[in-house]
Amino acid sequence: MVEVRRTVVVKLAVDDSDAALLQETIEEYLWAANYVVGDAWQDEYKPTSKQQLHERTYSDVREQTRLQANLVQSARNKAAEAIKGVVARWQAGKDASRPQFTTRSVRYDKRSATFHDDHVSLSTVDGRIEADYILPPEGDNPQTEYLRDDDYEITGATLQYREATDTFFLHIGTRAEVESEMPDTGDAEHSTVLGVDLGIEQLAVTSTGQFWSGGFLNHRRREYERIRGNLQQTGTESAHRTLEGLGDRETRWVEDYLHRISKAIVQEALAHDCETIVFEELTDIRERMPNAKQFHAWAFRRLYDYVAYKAEAEGIETTQVDPAYTSQRCSKCGTTLAENRSSQSRFCCQKCGYEVNADYNAAKNVGVRQLRAGQKSPHGGATRHLALKSGTLSVNGEYSPAAQ
Repeated sequence: MVEVRRTVVVKLAVDDSDAALLQETIEEYLWAANYVVGDAWQDEYKPTSKQQLHERTYSDVREQTRLQANLVQSARNKAAEAIKGVVARWQAGKDASRPQFTTRSVRYDKRSATFHDDHVSLSTVDGRIEADYILPPEGDNPQTEYLRDDDYEITGATLQYREATDTFFLHIGTRAEVESEMPDTGDAEHSTVLGVDLGIEQLAVTSTGQFWSGGFLNHRRREYERIRGNLQQTGTESAHRTLEGLGDRETRWVEDYLHRISKAIVQEALAHDCETIVFEELTDIRERMPNAKQFHAWAFRRLYDYVAYKAEAEGIETTQVDPAYTSQRCSKCGTTLAENRSSQSRFCCQKCGYEVNADYNAAKNVGVRQLRAGQKSPHGGATRHLALKSGTLSVNGEYSPAAQ
């Protein structure tokens, strides 16, 4: 028997008064998590122990917020995990800055939330509210089977507010003990993966040859920067009020744009019968990518998160792989040379002469990296293939054309 975990993303029906309570709860939860981080940052050697952080901050957070005890502990745990991640990066000789929580979400456990068949009861800053699940008809969404299946136990959930659509979603964690030979392990026989490369000029490129340009996103970003500069120079009270709301409008627009791209990526995976969508590891992506700004690193993480939860709804796994040399390796013959990257946009193999768009070549290599990881897994006997424009590629380089 092996433990299988699945996340079910459920839209919630929330009336205006309850929505206001959830918004207040999110605000105080984020404040609590950031307060714990701020307390830890007073020390030269950052504490990472949950118990130590509890002793230092619990009373203060309880006094300064309306959060009930379990949510205070949840916020502390969230902060402790982030602090531990920063310390680990420092110990590995990598740069990392102080964590700052801004994503509008709250982690609930089974003490702060009660899960029912068709609704959930959530703790807020003023008692509990009940919200109905908005579920598709049985059988229309394979993801919801885990919520309806008695073999799957609910372990907790994360409430997320999506500003672009003014909607609350609950990401419900479930787990079950299943037979090890079941295909739900993610390494099913004949599984197919979709590789995705991220970039500045081309925001996302898949191993199947789909491109989503970053030009429009970069153009709108520059336009917002120009407007901000003009408003700052104006300096009037009206300009200041406009400036305060500009950031929220920009974030909503970018998130909506990324939502549309993430939906298209998942649709591409479905069209090619892919069980896994593979991205390059996002850690240090700003340092690895020329001309990348903090905005781009944030957008890449957002895009990955959006793809992940949309893919979950379709029963598709999303993962990340080490991107080392994916931009220098020839996806056709495997030769890896720095000289292969003839320019920022073109790839030309110095050995076999294969010439192609550099981002498309990298997307295929990202997918191949996942194929190789499958060989080393306990389920390495499974056959994995990389989805291409008109067929698939095995880890051994064997091309199979798509069925007509």
